[in-house]
Amino acid sequence: MSKSGRRVRIFSALEVANICGVVNQTAINWIRNGHLKAFTTPGGQYRVYAKDLAAFLDKRGMGTSGEVLQVMMENSDWNTILIAAEKPVNNSLKGKIEKKFPEYTIIQTMDWFETGRKITEEKPGIILLDTDLPGVNISKFISTVKEDPFFGKPCIFLLASGDSSSLDNGNSAEAAKLADMVFSRPLDMDKLEAAIRSLEKQFDIAVNA
Repeated sequence: MSKSGRRVRIFSALEVANICGVVNQTAINWIRNGHLKAFTTPGGQYRVYAKDLAAFLDKRGMGTSGEVLQVMMENSDWNTILIAAEKPVNNSLKGKIEKKFPEYTIIQTMDWFETGRKITEEKPGIILLDTDLPGVNISKFISTVKEDPFFGKPCIFLLASGDSSSLDNGNSAEAAKLADMVFSRPLDMDKLEAAIRSLEKQFDIAVNA
């Protein structure tokens, strides 16, 4: 497990060939010709990081198989938490979460444009969305992030004024169904910790301070 908390997977040239439906020599040629980034083991064998294979497949429009989806999922940075909320709430949450999870990197976004940009660039493993952040259809946003493997299949938590049963707004109610978990405001830090520690066990995430 890498220090960053990413679930790192490494592929051999033969595994790359099998994923792409080509012979082993074709995969080796891709590497040798600089099309696919790789490194060499002490024994002279080529190895490819999942993130580099994902980028290669995406560029060539080959990201459709189940194995490819798994590769894309492994691009998530599971020691990064993104908080999407308006500034006062965001700053308050950041301080509490940093205190509870000093080993995690915290990213703050105050609007949906910045949220989308940061999810694309940073691929945080955990996203905490405040339902009061205005300006977007939350359920559609969550659906897009969840369904598109490019975003790394993050775990999405909602922060709402009540539990999922009290979310009678159509947008929020649908978002609650799509999210991995809904937290009531004010955020119960013990419940958040339990949820994140459960994720660490579920995905075998080793996060170092």
